[in-house]
Amino acid sequence: MYPEEIVIPMKEELTENGFVEMLTATEVDTKIAGEGTTLVVINSVCGCSAGTARPGVLMAVHNSAKKPDNLATSFAGFDVDAIKKIREYLLPYPPSSPSIALFKNGQLVHFIERHNIEGRSAQMIAENLMGAFEQYCN
Repeated sequence: MYPEEIVIPMKEELTENGFVEMLTATEVDTKIAGEGTTLVVINSVCGCSAGTARPGVLMAVHNSAKKPDNLATSFAGFDVDAIKKIREYLLPYPPSSPSIALFKNGQLVHFIERHNIEGRSAQMIAENLMGAFEQYCN
């Protein structure tokens, strides 16, 4: 498990922008299985998370006309129970962090894995997400 002093600032980059932390399996079930659209960011300490994933997600959320109903996040290697439960919702995809998932009425409708984040700019990730928001969000 990562030290709290390293993780907290990375969590705050999302939570200070409207993302709700999911810390338990029950919170994951409640957030993902509910009605509407939920954007879930599996946050991470890796460089691609800081360099492109979090900035790309925030760019998409702030600049899209259509937005998910819920914004949620959990931290890989720290929020262990929540991450385990989220990964059940992401099957058959293998564990990937960072990663970004969009759920609609409890069903996974769009997923960006780590290998689709690495080497991509924040702008490219934002455009990808904004396209998904346009398709799936009201």
